[in-house]
Amino acid sequence: MNSKDTNLTGKLLVAMPAMGDPRFEHSVVYISAHSRDGAMGLIINKPNRNLELKTLLGHLNIPVGVSTPDVSVYFGGPVDQSRGFLLHSSEYSSDPDTLRIDADFAVTATVDVLKELSQGGGPKTSLLVLGYSGWSAGQLEAELLSNGWLICDASFELVFELAAVDKWVGALASLGVDPMLLSAQSGRA
Repeated sequence: MNSKDTNLTGKLLVAMPAMGDPRFEHSVVYISAHSRDGAMGLIINKPNRNLELKTLLGHLNIPVGVSTPDVSVYFGGPVDQSRGFLLHSSEYSSDPDTLRIDADFAVTATVDVLKELSQGGGPKTSLLVLGYSGWSAGQLEAELLSNGWLICDASFELVFELAAVDKWVGALASLGVDPMLLSAQSGRA
């Protein structure tokens, strides 16, 4: 696979059972940027069971309002885990700080959007992640060639509406793949 021919921005990566890195086991990763220089993505199905938005806002000295939503904070990946990203619906924009991916999705990575969320504002639909998944030039392509990932379209329902525990199976189902039939062995026919 050649990254100059295939841009995966806005797609989902679905970890195969043979994925060697336990941090990515059963992961579904939203690719927010992909070029010949590398790729960046956000894991969308691994909530941090010990951290909610209200707690995170407290750590950042941002007041919690009566309309602050109960939002889970997700493990976005192993890189820069102190940095937050809000993957959200595209109707919201904090120009120039919002990266609009396509008609459905955008990413904002500023404290200002957290302040808006704390007061019940910001985007209508969102996932808050700490950290991200990053690949250097050619690294993701090599993982794809070694059958580490499947690629599927990112639907609004799959990203935002399915429960985190159901996203991996949901992503596979969108490809017509039964997870019970996947082998933990990698290789090519």
